[in-house]
Amino acid sequence: MKINLKDLTIEETHNHFKNGDFTVRELVDAYLEVIKEKNPDINAYLEVYSDLDIQISKAEEIFKNGTDTLMTGIPISIKDNMLFDGHVASASSKILGGYKATYDAGVIKQLKKQGTIFLGRTNMDEFAMGSSTETSAYGNTKNPLDTARVPGGSSGGAVSSVAMDGAMAALGSDTGGSIRQPAAFTGLVGLKPTYGAVSRFGIISMASSLDQVGPLGKTVRDVEIIFNAINAYDRLDSTSIPLEKRKISNPSKPKRIGVPKEFLSGDGIEKEVLQNFEESCQKLKNEGYELVDVSLPLIKYSLAVYYILMPAEVSSNLARYDGIRYGLHEEGDKLLDIYTKSRGKGFGKEVRRRILLGTYILSHGYYDAYYNTAVRVRHAIKNELANIFLNVDAIITPTSPCLPFKFNEKIEDPIAMYMSDLFTVPANIADIPAISIPSGKNANGLPFSLHIMAPYLREDILFAIGKDFEK
Repeated sequence: MKINLKDLTIEETHNHFKNGDFTVRELVDAYLEVIKEKNPDINAYLEVYSDLDIQISKAEEIFKNGTDTLMTGIPISIKDNMLFDGHVASASSKILGGYKATYDAGVIKQLKKQGTIFLGRTNMDEFAMGSSTETSAYGNTKNPLDTARVPGGSSGGAVSSVAMDGAMAALGSDTGGSIRQPAAFTGLVGLKPTYGAVSRFGIISMASSLDQVGPLGKTVRDVEIIFNAINAYDRLDSTSIPLEKRKISNPSKPKRIGVPKEFLSGDGIEKEVLQNFEESCQKLKNEGYELVDVSLPLIKYSLAVYYILMPAEVSSNLARYDGIRYGLHEEGDKLLDIYTKSRGKGFGKEVRRRILLGTYILSHGYYDAYYNTAVRVRHAIKNELANIFLNVDAIITPTSPCLPFKFNEKIEDPIAMYMSDLFTVPANIADIPAISIPSGKNANGLPFSLHIMAPYLREDILFAIGKDFEK
């Protein structure tokens, strides 16, 4: 049978495998054909893996012995900051160019056991620092919906690989919106799980208290299936939530949804985005949900808190890239020369900017004024959201205040670029799950999206509302 990659879902694919309609090899070949045709222009993939035959044989063996899951044989892409034993993981940076992983990340290990096919690694903003995939050391990734526009970031390669039908789904990472914002820009579904629900072990760190791995796909159900496959305790990740603490007693179907009207009245939100959001609210009402106004006076400080905490953690995490232990090495007369030459050549402009900002924030005399204050406000925002969730099951906003923008439109204006994270950052600040779901297109075919946040460990609420909204 001819394989329709555009509309194929994970469950349908699993049934096709079981019925013998097509094989894992035939499906992988279909995706490789698309990659060969489209990737030279889109630049979603930095590398297509050379061991696909080995992966396919393992998936076929799992089917034969009857231990298959819904993820067996499913071809996905992975972001270039995830360690895959024996394969390059560069975080799209020159300082890690050619670095080969010596072990598997927790999520890779989980999916590998199930026989998932990893097609290749995808482009990203360098060390996940960006909202447009314009800071990669290996060139821009284009938005398959409009190649003059960015796909969002930092998981821009991941979303583009799916949006161009070059993978069924993808794994990305989300520190302040890096799964959900690019999903919104390419008309996909993107999930940021609860902090600690999915292992961060073997993920190249950006900001450790904010980073989270999550799935990207074309439907809410696909994203749910992948989440269920990687939602596991990992003893190698100190932030992983023990299984006994994950149990939700008497989970009920969501009914009440909060709308933070004050948060939506600020500057920088495009009119057609707000108009589409109102239409999305009406759709949810038509599905039987009760929408209520909620007051979140502290949430407007989330972006400011994020851009203090994140650079501080970046400054600390990236100190390990010194030109000595691994990665790029430049010779120098003194140790300091090696450091400065290696880091100066290896890091791009945006990474250097955030390291400098973070070092300043953590410096003597400013630590209390900036970092400690941001930590206190973070806890206050977290408590504010927890209290609101006593009265509502979820909170909705647009995913992004703007539609996909053109290349070079914001790259020289960091503040304008950082505003892309306005609605997504609060979920990372509060450690709660959030999802982005397509909500239509404008006259030019550019995608709108709906952003839903739920209480701690309540991804089930996001999936329930998301499936109703997809109807």
